[in-house]
Amino acid sequence: MSSHIDLSIIIPVTERSADDVKALYFEYKKNVENSGKSYEFIYVLDGPLPSVLEQLQALRESGEQIKIIKLAKWFGEATALSVGFENSSGETIVTLPAYQQIDAKDIPRLINALEDKDMVVARRWPRIDSAFNKLQSKVFNSLLRQISDLDANDVGCGARVFRRRVIDEVHIYGDQHRFLAMLAHRSGFKVIQIDVAQSQQDTHQRIYPAGTYLRRLLDFLTIFFLIKFTKKPLRFFGLLGSGIFTVGFLSTLYLIATRVLGDATLADRPALMISVLFIVLGIQVLAIGLVGEIVIFTHAKEIKEYTVEEIIN
Repeated sequence: MSSHIDLSIIIPVTERSADDVKALYFEYKKNVENSGKSYEFIYVLDGPLPSVLEQLQALRESGEQIKIIKLAKWFGEATALSVGFENSSGETIVTLPAYQQIDAKDIPRLINALEDKDMVVARRWPRIDSAFNKLQSKVFNSLLRQISDLDANDVGCGARVFRRRVIDEVHIYGDQHRFLAMLAHRSGFKVIQIDVAQSQQDTHQRIYPAGTYLRRLLDFLTIFFLIKFTKKPLRFFGLLGSGIFTVGFLSTLYLIATRVLGDATLADRPALMISVLFIVLGIQVLAIGLVGEIVIFTHAKEIKEYTVEEIIN
């Protein structure tokens, strides 16, 4: 390979990555070479994965030019990807899953589709896995489309191609790797989606623990806030706080009215305490929004939420 690197292939390896690492590497390598571009492979191990590390070291010893980065403990796939970005050299970044998720023959199509765009994301289509998997994916992706005008139908697919300037502007953490395309689109980058064949090995039914679905819900709320209210926190907290305050205020008025106009007593009614609690809570939520606005105002010059495509002078 030449010293100039066109493509940095970054593969985050997590506990889920149980496939034959060697076989998948050679499959990926063969199809990346078909793109006709120079490349580097970077494996980022998210925590202690001795069996995977052994296979990768065997590949290096056999002469394969791969870079291995081992994290001290489990930090999450988004962090693993970020570490890979920092240690890459290519002007174009390709992220691929460490398990068989798509047909590797479609990798050149993903790379070539970049052209004048900033990012290409893959959609596994047609889906050949179970009806339950399809339902989960459809529901989650439908919810995401309600908060973003990006036409993304498979945020769970780990195959992406994008220019380096995308990761220079968009930062991810936690489990936000799924929403990288949405965050890039929010910043003004041109993102497109193309269909790729789903791997025959990616068809097992996925039923997760209740905690996983709860985390997905929290992820959805996080991305909703980041996309809609990053620079307008008072709109979010103001709406929420006003609603809570209004419920408490109207409930208190009703209780006072029943006391003044009727024979009801207030001292022994828990509803009064709950109503007052709602009023106080509503004021506190509003205060959080105001504090957020002050922070945003103070650091406005340091917060960049746009991307300049071109300057014509």
